[in-house]
Amino acid sequence: MKVVDIRETVVPIRSQIRNAYIDFSQMTVSVVALITDMVREGKPVVGFGFNSNGRYAPSGLLRDRFIPRLRVADPKTLMDETGENFDPARVWDVLMRNEKPGGHGERSVAVGVLDMAVWDAVAKIAEVPLYRLLADRYRGGVFDRRVFVYAAGGYYYPDKDLCALQREMQGYLELGYSVVKMKIGGAPLEEDLRRIEAVLKILKNSDQLAVD
Repeated sequence: MKVVDIRETVVPIRSQIRNAYIDFSQMTVSVVALITDMVREGKPVVGFGFNSNGRYAPSGLLRDRFIPRLRVADPKTLMDETGENFDPARVWDVLMRNEKPGGHGERSVAVGVLDMAVWDAVAKIAEVPLYRLLADRYRGGVFDRRVFVYAAGGYYYPDKDLCALQREMQGYLELGYSVVKMKIGGAPLEEDLRRIEAVLKILKNSDQLAVD
């Protein structure tokens, strides 16, 4: 088994929204397709990965350093002990060859895109959902049937008044979320306090609101 191609593209996610630090007027993300020679239902298994918003597409790092390393790696160095699937840890080791230890935040974003694609491919090759594969490998097959999630939003937006903010948060509640999160810190304190109070008015309890 081997990786036969790796494709990266930049996707614009431009928007007028902003948080306390950045706006999204020029925001982009990288999307990677990791194509393997494993075939399911007449099609190659493809793992997909992308970086989170707010961090821009790390295309240069991906194309100049990390994707080339993965392309030239000996396929045997990427496999697990069974030889029937990829080992994400070994792939990570290949990606990080000749890299200085330490932080390098943007580097971790680029490697994370490929890491996501690898795990996606591994689960598809194993023909199990990723949560099941992770549970079997690391928790003796035990997994949580319910997981807490919240709806993140409440960005600053031109001409977005308090009523619009309330409608947005109400929409998340109607979708079934019990906790919502909104952005703060990008407006004068008095304005942010009014925004917070407006959202609290549509909630049953104050602990349903998180701020970022």
